[in-house]
Amino acid sequence: MAVARDDGRRRPEDPRPGEETYPERTTDRADGPDRAQWRMSGLLSAVLSVSRELELPVVLRRIVSTAMELVAARYGAMGVLNDDATALEEFIPLGLSDAEHEALAGSEFPHGRGLLGHLIRHPEPLRVQDLQGHPDSVGFPSGHPPMRTLLGVAISVRGRIYGNLYLCDRIDGLPFDDEDEAVVTALAGAAGIAIENARLFEQTRASAEHFQRLLLPTLPDLAPFSAAAVYRPATAPGHHLGGDWYDALLLPDGSCAAIIGDVLGHDLTAAAAMAQIRNMLRALLYDRRTPPSLVLHRLDHTLHAITEAPVTTACLARVESAGNGWHLHWSTAGHLPPLVIAADGHTRYLHAEPGLPLGVDDALPRPDHVHPLRAGDTVLLFTDGLVEHPHRPLSACMDELAALASAHTGMPLDELCRVLADGHPSDGHDDLALLALRPPPRHAP
Repeated sequence: MAVARDDGRRRPEDPRPGEETYPERTTDRADGPDRAQWRMSGLLSAVLSVSRELELPVVLRRIVSTAMELVAARYGAMGVLNDDATALEEFIPLGLSDAEHEALAGSEFPHGRGLLGHLIRHPEPLRVQDLQGHPDSVGFPSGHPPMRTLLGVAISVRGRIYGNLYLCDRIDGLPFDDEDEAVVTALAGAAGIAIENARLFEQTRASAEHFQRLLLPTLPDLAPFSAAAVYRPATAPGHHLGGDWYDALLLPDGSCAAIIGDVLGHDLTAAAAMAQIRNMLRALLYDRRTPPSLVLHRLDHTLHAITEAPVTTACLARVESAGNGWHLHWSTAGHLPPLVIAADGHTRYLHAEPGLPLGVDDALPRPDHVHPLRAGDTVLLFTDGLVEHPHRPLSACMDELAALASAHTGMPLDELCRVLADGHPSDGHDDLALLALRPPPRHAP
C-alpha cells in the first residue's frame, strides 16, 4: 500500500500507527460497482483523516496529500487566497522531490496569475489536458518540473472561497476524468468544514491562552528583592493551554514568598483551577509566619474541603533573614527542586524529601527544608515543562538547564529567565513557567 510522505511523494511501505491509508490506484482500476465502492471507501477515509486534525497548517497539508492519494496525482498544492480573494497569499506544494525543490530555490511561489488566476476568477472545477497549450497558461518558472495535466477545485468556507486545490499529472499518465473531479469536489466540501473547525479552534485557543495570561500575575515591586518570571504555552498540538503558574509577594515580616505550581491538565479547567489555588495561597501566606509545609497542608486541606481542583504539584519557598544573611525555607508538593545559582556560576539543585502533590492525601505530613543563601545567590523555581523530554533522561535535561543558568549568571533576572525559557532542554510538549528570586546583600549592623 502506498502512503504519502510529508513532502507528498509516494513510497511503498506499511502505514504508520494512526495514519489513514487509501486504496491503491493503478492503471488496472476496477470497473462498475467495485470502482464506485473503491471511490467511496477512499473518500470516507480521506474525510476522516482531514477532519481529525485541528492545527490549520496540518489541515491544509493533509487536504492536499489526501486529494493526491484519491486520484493518484504526482503533484498537489493548496493556494490560500488573500483577504480580498484576488491573489494567493500562501502556496503549499507537495510531491516535489528534493532535486525539484533545489531546482526551484529562489523562485517566488505562484501569486495567482495564469491558470491559477483563472480558477480564482472562475471558482468552478477546472480540468486541463495540456497545461502549456491552454490560452491562460503563462508557463513555468526556470527549474519548474514539467507538468501536463491539471485538476483544480475551489474550497469554500462559510460561502466564501478560501483557496484552491490543484492536482497535476496522474501517476498512470492518463488525464483526470469526471470521477476524479467528482471525488475531489466532494473532498473539497469536507475540507471547507475542516478548515473552519481549525480556524475556530485557533481562535478559541488564542482566547484561552489570553485568559490564562490574564490570570498570571504581573510580579509586584518586591524591593529590596529582585525577581522575574516567564510563562510559555506548549507548542504541541492540543496542549497550548495549561495549568502552570507562579506568584511572589513580600510578607509583613520582611521575608519574600515565591511559589510555582503545575495543575494537571491542558484546558480551561486547569487554568481556572490554577487561579483559584493561587488566590487561596496568597490568603494563607498572609496569615502569619507559618512554615511553608504548614501553608501547603492548609491549602491542600482547603482544596479537599471546598473544591474539586485537579491534582497539583507546587513548590513554596520563602527567603527569610538569618543573622547577617538569608536562608531559603521551602517545602514541595511533588514538585521539582529549586535550583540555586551562585554569583560565581556554581549551581546546586536542592534535592530533598518531597511531599505528595496537592489533591492526593491531605492527612500526610509535609516536610520543610532550609538552605543558607550567600550574597548574589539566585533561587530558580520552575515547572517540568522546562526540562521534560520524552526521549531524554530527566537528570540530563536538568543538568543542561543548570549549565545554561551557570553560563548566564551575571545577567539581570528578566534576561536570565528569557534565556532559560528560550534554551529549554524540553521538547515543548508542555507549557512552562519559571520564577527567579534574588535577595539583597545584608550588612552587619
